[in-house]
Amino acid sequence: MTSSKMAAAATSVSTDDLAQFILNTLDRDGAIASSADLRFQGQQVENQALHGALTSLERREMITYETIEFDKWVLTAEGADIEANGSHEAKVFNAIPADGLAIGDLGKKVGAESAKIGQGKAFKNKWIGKGKDGKLVRLVATIRDVTQEDLATIKKTHAHSDAKVLAELKKRKLCDKEKVTHYRVAKGTHFSTVIVKQATDLTVDMLLSGSWQNLDFKKYNFDALGQEPSGGHLHPLMKVREEFRQIFFEMGFEEMPTNRYVESSFWNFDALFQPQQHPARDMHDTFFLKNPATSNRFPKACMEQVKQVHSTGGFGSIGYGYDWKEEEAEKLLLRTHTTAVSSNMLYKLAHQEGGFTPAKYFSIDRVFRNETVDATHLAEFHQVEGVIADVGLTLGDLIGFINVFCQKMGVTNIRFKPAYNPYTEPSMEIFSYHQGLGKWVEIGNSGMFRPEMLGPLGLPDNVRVIAWGLSLERPTMIKYGIDNIRELLGHKCDLEMIQKNPICRLDKKMGREN
Repeated sequence: MTSSKMAAAATSVSTDDLAQFILNTLDRDGAIASSADLRFQGQQVENQALHGALTSLERREMITYETIEFDKWVLTAEGADIEANGSHEAKVFNAIPADGLAIGDLGKKVGAESAKIGQGKAFKNKWIGKGKDGKLVRLVATIRDVTQEDLATIKKTHAHSDAKVLAELKKRKLCDKEKVTHYRVAKGTHFSTVIVKQATDLTVDMLLSGSWQNLDFKKYNFDALGQEPSGGHLHPLMKVREEFRQIFFEMGFEEMPTNRYVESSFWNFDALFQPQQHPARDMHDTFFLKNPATSNRFPKACMEQVKQVHSTGGFGSIGYGYDWKEEEAEKLLLRTHTTAVSSNMLYKLAHQEGGFTPAKYFSIDRVFRNETVDATHLAEFHQVEGVIADVGLTLGDLIGFINVFCQKMGVTNIRFKPAYNPYTEPSMEIFSYHQGLGKWVEIGNSGMFRPEMLGPLGLPDNVRVIAWGLSLERPTMIKYGIDNIRELLGHKCDLEMIQKNPICRLDKKMGREN
């Protein structure tokens, strides 16, 4: 087998016929030095079919073989024409008579392509030039067509001693390199010219009759590729996630870019008016990065405002009264909530061209917390977050909007509980009754962003921002009746559950009870 082009033109035979041919050849000659010399029924054998037959015989230990690969140079169609009839530059030289030739007449004598390519090459070789009358004239009496000679060498030997020549001819598309594969074959330990059909399956009849003891079984090929799966299956989390996305889009929200898992402590904590001594910033709750450990890629003017409101207060607040440190804000971490993205988006909203305009944002993506794993907690989970920025919003707007949102996803049995968040005031936890666990389960948090957070971001004084965040996993557990989050996500997740669970359809009818 010498090239892909030759293999394509080679004859195609059955694997069994070819295997028998190989055994007969080995029995006659003792070995096959190169499969390139094999001719089955007078024609070269297709390389793929040959490899299949060799592999089949090798597994029976009837033969051994090794693959030999190397590269060879071959002429292209244009290269073959030049090797036979001369180069373009030689044709141009030979076309110019002793008294010269008008440039316009060159194409008529050698053809447009040779005139175009050969003229430049002939000038470069200093074979021809321009006379005083503008005609092409010869500068030498005779020439040596080196290009034709080089191509003749390649045609004969499939190689050339000068790598620069090969590179130049390949650049001119006169030759190309092809990979050659052939095989060296020898007799194996169980060599025979008779191929006995091997059994592939052990049946009940074989066991009952005992015939399996006299059968030659085909060896199991552990390297063979398994059967392609019939198709992929969407994870329940992805089904519920898409339902949530559609609800947000129906309500006029814009999706925030959340493809950055690594955040600075500035956007994740400081910009949210979370003090640098807060326990959540400790290593026990947050995954900090070692390399790179820090980044100062945040707006300095905004940082100074955040520093002031933390240290001495502002925007109606007395602050926390501590020495705020920039090096703490520079620490990189795996984001603990997608609110880090929300704070960045609100900053961009405040500084957009044309000033502030009301906005609705949402995001659904992964967050990371160094928590103890149990039936309702994971160290890596998904957060669903919605943010609305407008003039004059109140707590009533927040409660009403959460009710509508939860009803759209089919969860109407919800409760609110007052809570504390550093960046929202007032704040509320959102609970839903879980039938599987038989108790009320927290599914999210909500609140109105504090002036101490919004002011440093540059938002106008009369703008209020309401926000809420839900866990994607817990509503999914309620929807699919799963009582342990580790069975939904992680190494304990049952693949059969993913395959057999129905397509998620959140009930969007208002007022339906769970």
